Amino acid sequence: MNQAVPSTEAGPTSGAASFPGAEYEFVPNTPPIPRTAIVPAAGLGTRFLPATKTVPKELLPVVDTPGIELVAEEAKAAGAERLLIITSPGKDGVVAHFVDDLVLENTLEKRGKDAMLAKVRKAPNLMQVESVVQDKPLGLGHAVGCVESELADDEDAIAVLLPDDLVLPGGVLEVMARTRAKRGGTVLCAIEVPGDKISAYGVFDVEPLPDAVNPNVMRLKGMVEKPDAEDAPSNLAAAGRYILDRAIFDALRRIEPGAGGELQLTDAIALLIAEGHPVHVVVHRGSRHDLGNPGGYLKACVDFALDRKDYGPELRAWLQDRLKQ
Repeated sequence: MNQAVPSTEAGPTSGAASFPGAEYEFVPNTPPIPRTAIVPAAGLGTRFLPATKTVPKELLPVVDTPGIELVAEEAKAAGAERLLIITSPGKDGVVAHFVDDLVLENTLEKRGKDAMLAKVRKAPNLMQVESVVQDKPLGLGHAVGCVESELADDEDAIAVLLPDDLVLPGGVLEVMARTRAKRGGTVLCAIEVPGDKISAYGVFDVEPLPDAVNPNVMRLKGMVEKPDAEDAPSNLAAAGRYILDRAIFDALRRIEPGAGGELQLTDAIALLIAEGHPVHVVVHRGSRHDLGNPGGYLKACVDFALDRKDYGPELRAWLQDRLKQ
């Protein structure tokens, strides 16, 4: 497991998410992230077919916990009070995971399965969870735009967590919240990517901030989607965590749809940058797992399992033996 290098605007990083290697330290008076966190989960999960024919990709377990529950825990730990899950028509199972199953709970209670009962009750008790239906698959920008009418008038920003991305250890959202509190505007999370893999990502064009206490906080000048390695403006790629100023909704209304009529979130952010809206990047120096493809998903399962006291030692021994064959 990669260990994190603290990235903060003021002193050591905060955080409390229960992820492997969580080493962020608490910082007093850290502002919470926006109280509404958005998780886009309307996709079909085609890379995981046939498994996702009946089981939403977001519910595939990382060891024994669905990926979306891990993301919800991260949002809760950072101060979110409400989770809006963006789903597609008929994709009700994702939200159902956060609803009490009284029949199952009663059965486990009668059988004295207290540890299992606690696991089952964890997700429904995390925070308020609601669904917003995206009628048509018109891109991430369109998905984010679907939640505008669900926000209270006093909510000036939202957090967006892509469920395919596990960003470890927990705590980067709090760093992003502090950056927004100090500098305003919109804040994105970035990770370093090797040059031979950068073409698979949206890549940030950044510049240092002369007054930054922490060099991991930078100003965003622009973004390039999946550039050739020689054309990449940096080795910093988008990592699926955003704190978006409410101005994003107006920008989404003003951008032109791309291929297939899709509205791209990156286009709306680029418009904000062009109009002088402050947009900053926090570089996360920990690790990231991509749950959006089978290879990345398997790595996450192994990584999490190795950190488990109940599975880790036996799995480690088996892996060492298997790799000798």
